[in-house]
Amino acid sequence: MSLFILPGLICNLSMFSATLAAFPGASGVDDFYGDCTDLGAMAEHALARAPERFALLGHSMGGRIALEVVRRAPQRVTALILADTGVHLPPPGEQDKRHALRDIGREQGFAALVDAWLPPMLSPAAREDATLVAALRAMCLRAGQARFEGQTQALLTRPEVEGLLPAITVPTLAITGEFDAWSPLAQHEHIAALIPGATALEVPGAGHMLPAEDAPAFNAAIARLLG
Repeated sequence: MSLFILPGLICNLSMFSATLAAFPGASGVDDFYGDCTDLGAMAEHALARAPERFALLGHSMGGRIALEVVRRAPQRVTALILADTGVHLPPPGEQDKRHALRDIGREQGFAALVDAWLPPMLSPAAREDATLVAALRAMCLRAGQARFEGQTQALLTRPEVEGLLPAITVPTLAITGEFDAWSPLAQHEHIAALIPGATALEVPGAGHMLPAEDAPAFNAAIARLLG
């Protein structure tokens, strides 16, 4: 069974290197979704690059894209892993917060934006791992301001998706890190409650960048789902 990975906001496959190594034949979207600026277009971008049938892993924004893939091509998805994500529509204040980050990049440069955005995504312990932080920072910088703005627009215009969840019939895992303040366990329990037979899991000690922060625990959970 091929594993196909959908990274999140200004992320690519470099943060999934341990997962790619753990699952032979795994692949995914590695080009920051090109110039796509809505989740539906990102889903089509992914489907054009995916195997005919695959287990689908979506992280953060990639989890939302994964659900758009399921909406369009459910027959191609054999299992679903939704990591550090959510299914809610934008709440009051989200646009202002995302635009404040956008404006840091416009006024101070994209490196300043990344330096404001990335550390809170990590657990306290991961923030002290200079090698990990440098690798994630370099990855994000490769995306650039224009892609950050396009992907932010995609998130702010995201479609309703909760109504889709009860129709999902493949094995599903909703997984997050203990210190993920953006996508806490409660969001994943909500997702799991709406998808028949789904499981929610919290990884102790990890933050929002769970696949890079604790790859062994993350990969073990995927392996259990895929059997």
